[in-house]
Amino acid sequence: MGETTEQQDQRPGRPSTGPVTLTTERLVLRAPQGSDVEAVHRACQDEEIQRWTVVPVPYRREDAEFFVHDLAANGWRTGDALVWCVFERESGALVGTQGLTHNPGRAGTAEIGWWATKEHRGRGYTVEAARAVARYGLTELGLRRLEWVAYVGNEPSRAVAERVGFRMEGTLRSYAEQRGRFHDAWIGALLATDLGDLGGRADSADRTESAG
Repeated sequence: MGETTEQQDQRPGRPSTGPVTLTTERLVLRAPQGSDVEAVHRACQDEEIQRWTVVPVPYRREDAEFFVHDLAANGWRTGDALVWCVFERESGALVGTQGLTHNPGRAGTAEIGWWATKEHRGRGYTVEAARAVARYGLTELGLRRLEWVAYVGNEPSRAVAERVGFRMEGTLRSYAEQRGRFHDAWIGALLATDLGDLGGRADSADRTESAG
């Protein structure tokens, strides 16, 4: 028998009120909407996003529509994968995405992931957004462990993770699949006790951005 919506909402780490909007000093993080399809499609033409993430290649408009209307919408509905589009508060421009995906069979744990648009890298936005998502997951959702995983060699993403406070735990051999190939991956973790003062502000040191 399938779970009811009420039972789903009671599982640890799941939001009980549907999509949640997060705000920081410079950014707004909200669930993807139909109006975001064109911006997502345009952003995912970037070779760096394609290199370090699992987006389809070539990335077509229907892929962006699937991301918005199916993947993200179903993720919020079940609570298993929470996806945010990240926007500049001042301009309303899309600057990236953030996601929290629950690890099946490992209660209270989730993996964080992100990509940043090419034209908005170098401004500290990914660090600022990831801090907000990490704090939300470890405090509001009550997660006990948040993991960051990236292909070995993705130095910009690692720099973001370290500035957010993730502790590097090692290299997982032949771990992460991308379009039918397996890659070695770095893994880091953040616990509620590691949070310290994440804040919502990006200071002068937090200027490293990542494609994925």
